[in-house]
Amino acid sequence: MSIPQKINEIVNSIPQNVKLVAVSKTKPNEDIMEAYEGGYRIFGENKPQELTRKFNELPKDIEWHMIGHLQSNKVKYIAPFVSLIHAVDSLKLLKEINKQAKKNDRIIDCLLQFHIAEEQTKFGFSLIEAEEILDSGAFKELENVRIVGVMGMATFTDDKEQVRKEFQNLKFNFDQLKSKHFVSDEFKEISMGMSGDYKLAIEEGSTMVRVGSTIFGARNYPV
Repeated sequence: MSIPQKINEIVNSIPQNVKLVAVSKTKPNEDIMEAYEGGYRIFGENKPQELTRKFNELPKDIEWHMIGHLQSNKVKYIAPFVSLIHAVDSLKLLKEINKQAKKNDRIIDCLLQFHIAEEQTKFGFSLIEAEEILDSGAFKELENVRIVGVMGMATFTDDKEQVRKEFQNLKFNFDQLKSKHFVSDEFKEISMGMSGDYKLAIEEGSTMVRVGSTIFGARNYPV
């Protein structure tokens, strides 16, 4: 099955309100162009330098998402063009995104990343930490970032009920922030679910799934 056929199969199997981010990290431009020529435009990368290179080399109507952990000193590379930053996990990072967005005369959409997995290696806020930031004067001064939702990564496990509970936790956090901090319709995205668990994530309220290996095959990590 070709890459466009795999994308179409996923798109046709998920609700219309759920957006598919085709995760192209480590994949060559040829694979992305195959998907592009098949009509797809939304791709996700997890390394700023690789994302910037692909932006420069590939068609400019692609909607690029930064899905991986982002260091503050790398924001400047992607600020001119990135459509959505999924993994905002600190006020320091938010301030830097705001600074670089202002330099580029942009407002950059961001998702707050929550730590929902049992694994300690995952980044992200607790609900209390996120609310403290949203209530802070420092956050209210940030005019060039727009928080449009939340993001989380479940534990890598075969225990579906554990994964389901973690997704339910993220949906709960989203609902809490929506009711207390965001009155506008802009706060609407719940980015959760990857190749192995995106169907489960959609059942629990995901509006955005990040699927890579199911579309492009195994990752091409350097030896």
